[in-house]
Amino acid sequence: MFKKMLIDGAKAMGIEMSPGQAEKFEIYHNMLVEANARMNLTRVPEDLREAIDRNYLDCIAPLSKDFPDVKTAVDVGSGAGFPGIPLSIMLPDVHFVLVDALSKRVGFLQDVIAKLGLNAEAHHLRAEDAARRPELREQFDMATARAVASLNLLSEYLLPFVKEGGWMLTLKGPSLDEELAEAAYALEVLGGAWERTEALAIPGRDWDHRCAWIRKVQPTPEKYPRKAGQPEKKPLIAK
Repeated sequence: MFKKMLIDGAKAMGIEMSPGQAEKFEIYHNMLVEANARMNLTRVPEDLREAIDRNYLDCIAPLSKDFPDVKTAVDVGSGAGFPGIPLSIMLPDVHFVLVDALSKRVGFLQDVIAKLGLNAEAHHLRAEDAARRPELREQFDMATARAVASLNLLSEYLLPFVKEGGWMLTLKGPSLDEELAEAAYALEVLGGAWERTEALAIPGRDWDHRCAWIRKVQPTPEKYPRKAGQPEKKPLIAK
């Protein structure tokens, strides 16, 4: 039932999912439910349809649009693996790096990556520290996050990872337009430029979900990201 619901849902969105990919999603889901009972990784809806829609189809929804050709991607604050694991399952040729600040979550992500044989790796690092490492800074074609943080804050976390010409992808709700306006100064400072916003439709749901594509147009100044805690205390907002 899980695999059929997932494949049918993806097809309704215009996304082709193979039985093998659906199998990996089911294994991931079962691992998540089991691990969540032990360490409370994230909210997993008991209703299977809602779990599929909210945790899996929602993460791969940008693939129903004009998704850019990327070879490397980083998921910052990956948590239980959203959106990095679902995207990695669907994009096996893209090398994903998943970054999270909690070791228990990273341990879970490493187990999932190994079990599913994904083209991915997970690291126990704060975003602010990870983006200062030479092997990670401005090395990725795409940086993404499925986070509740505001866009101006996310920009400071994500853009330092992205190489010039690459992309920052954020998955948001109805506040996106307002957040984009508020983030205009941060994007300018950090080397990003808004390219487009897309509505993301999940079949049978009236959720107002959207994504924003931000192009990296110039290098991020060395001073960013600031030290841990500073972006939250003093977000980049025009004075």
